[in-house]
Amino acid sequence: MVTPRISLDRLPPAARAAVEEHTGPLLTVEETTEGFNSEIAARVTSTTGTWHIKGLRADHPRAWTQRREAAVAPFLTGLAPTLRWHVETAGWDLLGFEALDGHHADYAPNSPDLPEVAALLRRLGGTPCPGIELRHAEQRLARYAAHPADLHHFAGPHLLHTDLNNTNVLINNQAPQGDRARLVDWAWATRGAAWLDAGYWVIWLIAAGHTPGSAEHWATEIPSWHAAPTAGITAFATANAKVWSEISNAHPDPWTLRLATAAERWHTHRMSR
Repeated sequence: MVTPRISLDRLPPAARAAVEEHTGPLLTVEETTEGFNSEIAARVTSTTGTWHIKGLRADHPRAWTQRREAAVAPFLTGLAPTLRWHVETAGWDLLGFEALDGHHADYAPNSPDLPEVAALLRRLGGTPCPGIELRHAEQRLARYAAHPADLHHFAGPHLLHTDLNNTNVLINNQAPQGDRARLVDWAWATRGAAWLDAGYWVIWLIAAGHTPGSAEHWATEIPSWHAAPTAGITAFATANAKVWSEISNAHPDPWTLRLATAAERWHTHRMSR
């Protein structure tokens, strides 16, 4: 599940040269450990600026995620770092984003970051879904729904991020209050019902120490949550309990087990209502 990382200096010379056509000669390279989808992930500086670079080999099974991020990036103003350039050469697919300052969101109960994440999800909810190829939420969850009839709850025309891992949310406390959070890693951008990202957030909140009730209380900060059918929320919790059970069984790392436990707690909470 986690893609092994390689350092930027192991890129073929032609790929490194293509990057430096956009950046100029690199002065510093700081490899980063966050995220699971990229072989290359680094913050780099040159005399002309600072970028976050991520990349995969062009023949990697998930190379499509690079193209997905490049396609959706122009529509994410105010939501995500700006994509400055996209290089495909020498067997590599590389994206260069503006480098954001800030810290990863803290999802713990009483964290001051929680209102900023809620504000971010409200902004996302008001963003039109672009007319580009995206996976559909009901298709992604089809294997996990308790009943095929439940899938219609997940369908919709809205743009979704779907990976609310706290490391995908950057908080810049120097920015104006209410506009401090940005979402990174749009590899799993999806089209679906507007309330689903609030639902994905619920699972991560429970994993961070919230009770299911507290996590759902934060979801109510997102307007679309109020339009979500009760049966749809329960069906979503049921499907995600199965998703995370499958992931944790295949990759039994501490974080996958923590998310599987959180998803099951939410499922149990919903079924007891």
